[in-house]
Amino acid sequence: MNYSQIVNQIKLKKSFLCVGLDSEYNKLPKHLLKTQNPIFEFNKQIIDSTVKYAIAYKPNSAFYESRGIEGLQSLIDTVNYLKKNYPEILIIADAKRGDIGNTSKLYAQTFFETMDFDAVTVAPYMGEDSISPFLSYKDKWVILLALTSNKGAEDFQYFSENEQKLFEKVLEKSKEWGNRENMMYVVGATRAEMLTEVRKIVPEHFLLIPGVGTQGGSLQEVTKHGMNKNCGLIVNSSRAIIFADSSEDFAKVAAQKAEEVQKEMSSLLRF
Repeated sequence: MNYSQIVNQIKLKKSFLCVGLDSEYNKLPKHLLKTQNPIFEFNKQIIDSTVKYAIAYKPNSAFYESRGIEGLQSLIDTVNYLKKNYPEILIIADAKRGDIGNTSKLYAQTFFETMDFDAVTVAPYMGEDSISPFLSYKDKWVILLALTSNKGAEDFQYFSENEQKLFEKVLEKSKEWGNRENMMYVVGATRAEMLTEVRKIVPEHFLLIPGVGTQGGSLQEVTKHGMNKNCGLIVNSSRAIIFADSSEDFAKVAAQKAEEVQKEMSSLLRF
């Protein structure tokens, strides 16, 4: 999926919502536990009910890998279901991989070939040779961790040398590796005021913004500081949508929550 296709979906749906499929087994509605593949059944119903409001889905690999073979099959089934039924949707593997040499190549092969994701989150700490194997795939995306919303971000990401913070160095250096057509950046919604600084360095790249919803990030602040002429934002909401209800009506309630976010996004879009 290329840049213009993502922009077109944003315009069509008047939305830049990504639904995070953090499908924790212990939080699934109890009636689904009787099905053959509970996590996939949960994901399928969430997708079908929210897809008119979303442009992307983001399974976090930890919630699937922790379940072993069964969980990985649920993940593969979810990606295949999206590819078959909603090929216009961007599918992001929230995997936060980062290694070098053949290991990095095999991580890229895992997510881009074996599982056929459109994008994968990658940690930049080991530098260009840990990122370049992912960038070798046409119409696939590296989503580089830049500025996260967790407390531990203070430990390293704001370290400053010669008046340049580490996250700013990551943004500046990584522009030599990729471009707006194959690289995005993760910037936490709870750091919305920093988006102005981020945009000075990467004005045209897409930004994946987690932290809106249960983590307290403000959609208005994110758009104020981070939106560009093509929107340039993919805002993720996970628990606030997928676990809004645990009854047999969970998918219906998820749709209502997604629609609420989409309506707010529509009012904030500038085209």
